[in-house]
Amino acid sequence: MENELVALSNELAGAVEQAGRAVVAVNARPRFASSGVVWRPGVIVTAEHAIRRREEIGITLPDGRSTSATLVGRDAGTDLAVLKLAENGTPAATFGASETLRPGHVVLAIGRSPDSGVNATMGIMSAVSGPWRSWRGGQIDQYLRLDLTLYPGSSGGAVVDTAGRVLGIATSALSRIAGLAVPASTVNRVVDELLRAGHVSHGYLGLGLHPVALPDGNTGLIVLSAEADGPAARAGVLIGDIVVALGGKPVRDTDDIQSALDGQSVGKPIAAGIVRGGKVIELNITVGERPRRED
Repeated sequence: MENELVALSNELAGAVEQAGRAVVAVNARPRFASSGVVWRPGVIVTAEHAIRRREEIGITLPDGRSTSATLVGRDAGTDLAVLKLAENGTPAATFGASETLRPGHVVLAIGRSPDSGVNATMGIMSAVSGPWRSWRGGQIDQYLRLDLTLYPGSSGGAVVDTAGRVLGIATSALSRIAGLAVPASTVNRVVDELLRAGHVSHGYLGLGLHPVALPDGNTGLIVLSAEADGPAARAGVLIGDIVVALGGKPVRDTDDIQSALDGQSVGKPIAAGIVRGGKVIELNITVGERPRRED
């Protein structure tokens, strides 16, 4: 038994060492640093909520040296931000497959502190399920809930398997009950878009909607307001219309609307089923891009 425990201990220490080669400390907020992962050569992924300034972002590399990085873009919906390293030479992470995870699998969260260096916590994957939308409106490919401690500087660090392969990015900002891992597939999608455009596009219709009961027992969304010259208004949607379908799928609450309006929908027509005067009509709405708030 003692030899087995020693072997397990050494394996976990090896996993931390391997993953830690690609984990940096990110100094972009007061009081304490967060963590980040060298996701691709010269590209760091970290937690968006830990980025409090756009300039003078300091990076502590795995070898202890200090350098700087610039903010490429951020997406609050997935709590991801992308930084560009001033120098390129730190090895990028190696990746595992989060698709094979099951509740009970042992995982580690790897972060880095400018003072104490690499740090690690161990626990299990407490829940695994399919795609979901965060309370911030981000579309995430898997729900990966962690049963481990995320210290204040751990957000933005790596969630890894027992071989040290990165499964996703740790965040404490997307759930009020536990830390989560943003899966690598979502991170790759967001990184691609931020590197290309500097922001993640979100579709919108320009409507104020509220659920309303229909005579047939179903629920639709009544139009309470329509933005002047917005996508829906240009297509002929009127106040008092009831939206019952979008993209061929029924809509019963605003989450259904958001699910149909991903970044790939911007600029494309989408069919909306509308109840007007007791009759169902169909209008084609060209999806707009949701206006972005300035950082």
